[in-house]
Amino acid sequence: MTLQFVYNGQDFVTEAQRSSGNGLAPEPSNFDLTIQAGWSERMNRGLFRYHLDDLQTRIMPGPHGYVAQLNIQRGLQRRKPEEILSIKQEFNANQFNFNKIDPEEVIFEMTKVVEGRKEKGQLHERWRVVVLVNVSPLEFGHCLFVQEPSCCLPQVLTSFSIQVGIESVLLSSDPGFRVGFNSLGAFASVNHLHLHGYYLNHELQIESVPVKLLVPEKGFYRLLDFPAGFLFYTESECVVKVARAICQVTDFLVESNTAHNLFLTRGSPPSDQIQDKKDHCSRKGVRIAVWPRTSCFGAKDESAFNVALCELAGHLPFKNKKDYELSTEKDVKDVIERYLLPEAEFHTLEQHLTRHLTDL
Repeated sequence: MTLQFVYNGQDFVTEAQRSSGNGLAPEPSNFDLTIQAGWSERMNRGLFRYHLDDLQTRIMPGPHGYVAQLNIQRGLQRRKPEEILSIKQEFNANQFNFNKIDPEEVIFEMTKVVEGRKEKGQLHERWRVVVLVNVSPLEFGHCLFVQEPSCCLPQVLTSFSIQVGIESVLLSSDPGFRVGFNSLGAFASVNHLHLHGYYLNHELQIESVPVKLLVPEKGFYRLLDFPAGFLFYTESECVVKVARAICQVTDFLVESNTAHNLFLTRGSPPSDQIQDKKDHCSRKGVRIAVWPRTSCFGAKDESAFNVALCELAGHLPFKNKKDYELSTEKDVKDVIERYLLPEAEFHTLEQHLTRHLTDL
């Protein structure tokens, strides 16, 4: 019988802090314990395509502080990606999807209980997400969040799936727990709606990088550093509202055939300045970065690393030792630059999105 993980808003961790260097690791939440125990048990049972030991890791010299990791096996052993031809490609039951996995890969079913009055006298509402191991992990605890697999939804974000991603980060007491999404055309390998979750015990600049406010009523910001993108921020009481605003952006990107990646992480409140030490370490809320980018269809594959959700956030899983050891920050930026929208195109998109969100 599948393990059930039932939670409500009282389970959110509202006082996470990033250590300033020598602090103790946070006490794991029930969410962390459930994922980590289930993931480790399946790793020990050999359900993964390869055994993931502690990854060789280095922080690249340079202002961006890229976290480079050597993960050769993921490059060699992961399942061949589905051929993607369109950002709006329909779900195809004949292709690999998460209804075809080994049931033993499922860690638990995740259900939120929402208290409140309903029209027909119901006292609460339930919704379900299946959490399963990623059998080709890029880091410890790498799992997938799949919204109602039997609904066979294509890889297009819904307000519900965004809310699940944000709330998963809030359920973790570990500021190193991250969630992300690759759209079709942005290195999504399976056209069945899912988000990635994993632990990375290194600070990323996206957690505190300065931003510029674009649409105050929607909490819509532009990142002020490379790579060019947008940002939302929420604490536990505003998750539904922010998830809807993010979905308005991703819906716009899908309709305009613009590929995109999302990265969700504990982060400091938005600011247009470099923050003081106290604000910099604050992790009460979740930062959600949205990067529009050029579409990649067919079999394009970088030899060093692909440019998807974690790479844009500054986490770089390298496929071979030479690139891992020799690549510089400039090399990384040159690769990423090839996948970003041209500057003029990005600014046009920014103007359209700003008007779009203002008019809604």
